[in-house]
Amino acid sequence: RDQLISRIEKIEGNVLTLSDPANRTVKDAVVRHNDTLALQAAADRALKEKRNLFVPVGHYRLARGLRVSHPAAITIEGASAVDTVLDISEGEGSCIHLSEGAEATVRNFRMIGFMAFDERDKAGEMRTRGSTAVWGFGLKHCNAITISDTERVLVENCHASRMSGECFVAGGRSRGAAKPGQPYTKKITYLRCSVTDSARNAFNDVMCGIENTDVLNCRIVDVGGNAWEGASRFVKFMGNYVRNAGPIGIGNLGPCNRDDTYPDLGAGQTLVADNVFEGNICYGNCAIRTSRGSTQVIVRNNLFVNFGSSGVEIGGGGCPDEFPAANTTVAGNIFDMTAVGQKSVARTAITVGADDSVVSDNQIYVRGTNDAAVTGIRLREPAVNALVHDNLVRNCGAGIVVIAAQSVVKEVVDATTFVVGYGSVPLGWQPHLYRGWTLAWFRGGKPAGTSEIESFAPLASRFKLKQPADMKAGDRFEILSDAANWNIHDNLITGCLNPIVLDSHGSASSILKGNLISRGGAAGAKQAIQILRGQFTVSGNLMNGFDEKP
Repeated sequence: RDQLISRIEKIEGNVLTLSDPANRTVKDAVVRHNDTLALQAAADRALKEKRNLFVPVGHYRLARGLRVSHPAAITIEGASAVDTVLDISEGEGSCIHLSEGAEATVRNFRMIGFMAFDERDKAGEMRTRGSTAVWGFGLKHCNAITISDTERVLVENCHASRMSGECFVAGGRSRGAAKPGQPYTKKITYLRCSVTDSARNAFNDVMCGIENTDVLNCRIVDVGGNAWEGASRFVKFMGNYVRNAGPIGIGNLGPCNRDDTYPDLGAGQTLVADNVFEGNICYGNCAIRTSRGSTQVIVRNNLFVNFGSSGVEIGGGGCPDEFPAANTTVAGNIFDMTAVGQKSVARTAITVGADDSVVSDNQIYVRGTNDAAVTGIRLREPAVNALVHDNLVRNCGAGIVVIAAQSVVKEVVDATTFVVGYGSVPLGWQPHLYRGWTLAWFRGGKPAGTSEIESFAPLASRFKLKQPADMKAGDRFEILSDAANWNIHDNLITGCLNPIVLDSHGSASSILKGNLISRGGAAGAKQAIQILRGQFTVSGNLMNGFDEKP
C-alpha cells in the first residue's frame, strides 16, 4: 500500500509538518491517526523504568506490532477486553511481540487483523509452479501475540479475530539449545481468551523446546487452521470450547524443530481434557491428532457434540525423517457422531495407528437410526501394543474395525532393495525400524508372497530385504509383526451394521475376547464378527440377536 507512518511535528492551519519525508506526491491523501509510535514509546518507558503499562479504552491503529524486549517483569493491561482495541488491519506483524526477558503479563485486549475465516484459503498452503509450496500468511501476516524466549508469560482475557497467521504463537530456543544465561520459554498460560473469524491457527507453539504451555477455558470458533498446533513439551489444552476449526495437532516434530534433548525429554507430551468439540472440522479432517514425534499423550473426558467429522487420530503415519508417535491413552470421552444440519460423511470416532495405545471407557454413538458412514474404533497395523476395552459403541455403520496400512513401491533399486512411495505404512525415524518383520506383497489386490525385512534407511526411504524378491514399481505391500500384542476385550457393541470386522494379518498375540455384541436395531446387520483374514484368537464373546454364524 501507499502508506507513510510518521509523527506530526507541528500543525499550522491546514498544513501538517511530518518528521519523515514523503517519497511521492498525491492529491487524495487521507490522514488518519496511527498509534504505533505512541504505544511503543510508552512500552519503552515502562521497560526502562520497570513499571507496568496501562492502556485506556480506545481504538488503537497499528502499522506494526508493539515490541516488548527483555521484560524483567511487566504487565500490559487494557482497560476493557471489549473497548480497548489493538487494530493491525492496515499493518503487519504481531499486535504485541514479547521477546526474551523473564516475565510478562498481557490482559484485557481485543485484537483485530485483516484476514477473516472466509479468506482462509489465501492464508493456507499455495502450490507454485516449478518450486516448493509457500504458505499464504507468510506473504503478509498478522498475529495477536507472539512470544519469543520470554520465560514466563500470562495472556488473560485477550480476544483475537481476523488474523492471517497464528493468533497466539510462541517460538524460540529450547532447554537443550539455550546457552548459560540465555532465557527460553518455560511457562505460557492462555486463560479465558478467544479466537474467532480468523484465517489460520488459533494457538501455536512452533518449536519443540517450549515448555509448559496451558490453553485454559478459551473459545475457538470459525478458525481456518488448527485450534492448537505444537511440538512443544508438557502442554495442557483443557476446559476449552471448539467449533468449526481445525484439529488439536500434537507433535509436528520435524527435523527443523528438534534438538539433541529429544531422545531424553521427548516432545509433544500433551493433556487434552474436559473440552467440548461441537459440529465439524473445517480443516484437517479430525478434532485431535497425534503425529510426528508426539509421545505421552492423554485424551480424556472430552465431549464431541453432533460431530460431523472424525474425532481422535492416534497417528501412525509420518515422513522418514520424523520420529513416530506413541504412548497414547484415549479414555472417558463421549462421541455423539450424529450429523446435524449437514450431509453425513465418512468419519471415525477413534483411529489407532501408533504403537503403545490404550482406548478405554469411551462412549461412541449416533442418535436415532444407525449411520453407515460412521466407524466407532479403527485399529491399523503395523501398530503394536494396543489395548481396547470397556467402550460402548452404538448405532454406527461399523463398531470396531481392524485393517492394515498399505504402501507402494516407488522404485526398485536392485533385487533386494526398493524405495517406498505413497501409502499409509509408517516410516518414522527410529533405530532398527521393522528389522526382522514380515513384508506381505499384493498384486491386483491379491496376496503375492512375503519377504523378511533386513533394514529400513529413513533418509533414503529404502527398504532392504534379506532375500531377493520379484518386485516392480507400483507393487503394494503391508507390514506385519509376529507379536502385534492387540487385546480387544469387554466392549459393548450394539445397533451397528458391521459390529466387528477383522481385516488384517493379526498375530499369535492378537486377541478378541469377552465382548458383548448385540444386533439391537440394526436390521441390516448380518454377522456379529466378520473375520476376513488374519490370525486372531477369538473367545468368550457373547452375541445376541444374530441368526448367522460369526
